[in-house]
Amino acid sequence: MIKTILPGQTIGIIGGGQLGRMMALAAKEAGFRIAVLDPGIDSPTGQVADIRIVAPFDDEDALAELAEASDVITYEFENIDAAALERLAAKAYLPQGAELIRLTQNRIFEKQAIRDAGVPVADYITLASYEELHEKHTQLAFPFIVKTATGGYDGKGQQLIASEAELSLAQELFDNGACIAEAFVPFTKEISVIIQRNVHGEAAVLPIGENIHVSHILHETIVPARVADKSLEQAERAAHQIADHLKMVGTLAVEMFVLEDGSIIVNELAPRPHNSGHYSIEATNSSQFHQHIRAICGWPMRKPELWKSAVMVNVLGEHVAPLTSIISRYPNWSLHLYGKAEAKLKRKMGHVTILTDDLEETLAEIEKSGIWPE
Repeated sequence: MIKTILPGQTIGIIGGGQLGRMMALAAKEAGFRIAVLDPGIDSPTGQVADIRIVAPFDDEDALAELAEASDVITYEFENIDAAALERLAAKAYLPQGAELIRLTQNRIFEKQAIRDAGVPVADYITLASYEELHEKHTQLAFPFIVKTATGGYDGKGQQLIASEAELSLAQELFDNGACIAEAFVPFTKEISVIIQRNVHGEAAVLPIGENIHVSHILHETIVPARVADKSLEQAERAAHQIADHLKMVGTLAVEMFVLEDGSIIVNELAPRPHNSGHYSIEATNSSQFHQHIRAICGWPMRKPELWKSAVMVNVLGEHVAPLTSIISRYPNWSLHLYGKAEAKLKRKMGHVTILTDDLEETLAEIEKSGIWPE
């Protein structure tokens, strides 16, 4: 059953992190109430919610309480028990369902779904055990990357293998279960395409961003991406193919590599608003969070427009103190801090977005600030 959710009704969010917080702030602008389920009593989303349910994500009583309090339910992260989500969908309005979560929690399922959508991925083999890695590794040329099928983020749960002598470096990954081995892709750029699709099948794509990582953590997103138009067209078409194939509702971030010849290969999917889309709060007419709320509530999707070029820079724990001491000197920098209590090393604490007429000049300004050393 498709419903239209209206201002005054309650949106339930599973997960209390920064993505849920920014969803909630976007929803509250339009007059929605927010309920959040999270184990933390002072979660970033909980700080701005109307109803806080403090319990583990798989607590059946807590999920039932969230269902009772909410007119529609969404989620802000993908590490939710898919079976629990499916049970929740039987008694609450969860337009995103559980299937997208089930697929994207497992790299094997995810790769196959992308291929089934007719979109290219890097060559890969599936591996049930470390012994199977020894048996099958010759199907790929060195170097290749071994990744756990489940779990892993920000570079965790993977190992680059450059030679047969290095196969043992991947052994401990199999402690977590099955893995995949994936051909190393010699890419020129990393981009992400954020597509959002409502319950009626209407989809919209945000302006495509170019991503720069440092130590496997997203450092900067540059918009528009500095790649050829033909690559952007291929990337947007691929995102539509995947979204339509999966019949997804809500938000899907499709991370891609751009190759030397301008073609694209999909790396992975994230079934929720994405770090690389934060720039859209200032730089577009409808942020990824506003679009997500419109999608799950059954509202028409707005056609995204980029008002100005932008650079988004992540603020990790080690950046908070130096940044907050000088932010007042930069009138064009928009600071977002997520309300996390402790600024831990490499922990995502916030982001800065800078609108600009000159991307290269702005990138140089960021480097010159000394806040984000290489």
